Amino acid sequence: MSRKTALISCTDLGGYSYGEAHPFKVQRFRLAHDLMGAYGLLQLPGMELRRPRPVTHQELLTGHSAEYLERLREFSAASEPRADFRFGLGDLENPVFPGVYDWACLGVSGTLEAARLVSEEGFAAAFNPLGGWHHAQKSRASGFSYLNDAVVAINYLVAQGKRVVYLDLDAHHGDGVQNAFYDTDRVLTISLHESGRYFFPGTGFEDETGTGAGEGYCVNVPLQAHTDDALFMKAFDEVAFPLIAAYDPDLLVTQLGADTFRTDPLTRLEVTTHAYAYIMKKLRALAIPWVAVGGGGYDLMNVARAWTLAWAIMNDREISPRLPQSFLKLSGALGFPHRMLLDAMHWAQEDDRNVALDAVQKSIALVRARVFPVLIGPYGSDRR
Repeated sequence: MSRKTALISCTDLGGYSYGEAHPFKVQRFRLAHDLMGAYGLLQLPGMELRRPRPVTHQELLTGHSAEYLERLREFSAASEPRADFRFGLGDLENPVFPGVYDWACLGVSGTLEAARLVSEEGFAAAFNPLGGWHHAQKSRASGFSYLNDAVVAINYLVAQGKRVVYLDLDAHHGDGVQNAFYDTDRVLTISLHESGRYFFPGTGFEDETGTGAGEGYCVNVPLQAHTDDALFMKAFDEVAFPLIAAYDPDLLVTQLGADTFRTDPLTRLEVTTHAYAYIMKKLRALAIPWVAVGGGGYDLMNVARAWTLAWAIMNDREISPRLPQSFLKLSGALGFPHRMLLDAMHWAQEDDRNVALDAVQKSIALVRARVFPVLIGPYGSDRR
């Protein structure tokens, strides 16, 4: 039986905008789609382009309160600007714009469809670039996120009896997803991110390890500014990879934010496509049914490069490190800089790197001391 993959596509996004001055640009989805097409990755044997069905209100209630959903829908239909800071709506971070409810539902419906394809139809991998809204809370918008697609999709999987690993590679801590599953051992959440000590959302430290039945099933590796390719791979290899293997989940859900890259305007990490591709290949090698979602990324070319790489690796495709000429003409006309698809390994400046290295070694040691005894020991024998 051939290996099946799915790329979740959606209708034209041109009617949605956070505002000209907002760092989140909807155009990044089109740019990523165009780059995939230029590489011939949209017509591969075994792959399908899928459009999701609309998400239902009942499905949204598995991750959000009825009061919050009602207010979001109300504001979305309003003809004049609205705000309710109790729900995190209408400020500079989470603006209310026409159709914002429909916009948020697109991400959730796509991730739910990806989860359904993998869990019910035997797809080996399904990728929803429009997902990854990991900051949305049960009753509050946060971090450009209005509805938490990963939470709704994982709740659907858990209701089917699945055990899930959620791996977050965004530069920002996946706080909304962590909060939703902080007290359960049915979901292992792992987040590698820039330290919240002086960085949004101010959470995601090593001592956040879960509570009750979830104690030991929440894992955070906060990274210092100037963490480069080698250090990011070290954190993945010494924490995330062995824990995923030990937990042995039924499904893997990954948030593939590209704002870890060193040219991102909002972050201070120094990762490149070198480490990103390395981690994608390691995840593919696990051969666990895989649901992938998008995430952060405020340099649009970085987003296009990262998600194209991820999609190629999900489909076992080796592609040229040089961007196709057809895409270079398009991106150049739009004013984007010309870059390679794959970067050589990047090393931060020595003094900065030494500080980041010391920090990541301490974080790894703390996590291994607090979490590994819970996960590595018990899962040497089957506790399902």
